[in-house]
Amino acid sequence: MSAIAEGAALTTAVPARAARTRGSVMVALRRDLLLAARHRSEVLTALSFFVVVTSLFPLGIGPEPELLRRIGPGALWVAALLATLLGLPRLFASDHADGTLEQMSLSPRSFALQIAGKMAAHWLVCGLPLVLMSPLLGLQFGLDGESLGVLFVSLLIGTPLLSLIGAIGAALTLGVRGGGALLALIVLPLYIPALVFGSGAVEAQAAGVGVRAHLSILGAMLVLALCFATWATTAALRIAME
Repeated sequence: MSAIAEGAALTTAVPARAARTRGSVMVALRRDLLLAARHRSEVLTALSFFVVVTSLFPLGIGPEPELLRRIGPGALWVAALLATLLGLPRLFASDHADGTLEQMSLSPRSFALQIAGKMAAHWLVCGLPLVLMSPLLGLQFGLDGESLGVLFVSLLIGTPLLSLIGAIGAALTLGVRGGGALLALIVLPLYIPALVFGSGAVEAQAAGVGVRAHLSILGAMLVLALCFATWATTAALRIAME
């Protein structure tokens, strides 16, 4: 009877634990999305930056179609990288200033899962709009339909990776004077592999070479970041709050 009771308790505890896990993530995700909706200018700043930077390349280089096709993937990826970097200093700064981070760390909900929710909200606000706009902006560089599809997929895989890596840098520089410049110095070298394989996938498609290897490596880096980024960010935030 005791074994049956223990089994029943375990069966009941697993769904309850899963519900608490989803709740911790969703609370932080919903809160940050509501804050982003109230401060639309910050969201539009990153998107406008992405559009303006990608539009300047064709104007500055000229209307040479072959040259534009060659630089297009790299230009779009660099613009997406910089636009993502633009919103990172504010990822934890306001919550740290008003004591919200400390309250999150002391609440019964998992601090790590709440931070994961904030990271997901950052991608939804700063990364996903860039992904959705990328095929339209890719037309400026004369990319064909298949190359635009690869660009969309590469950014769909790569922009969450940029947000995850950037969150670690934002946590490490939290409360540091001149943290924005230091954040860029920490994060930009770590962005290089994503930039190389993301833009390389589009270039491989344009050259008629298989893109599976590039996208697979990019996906593997995303999986690795999903496994360790939340833990590293949480540890850095706890140090910053001490």
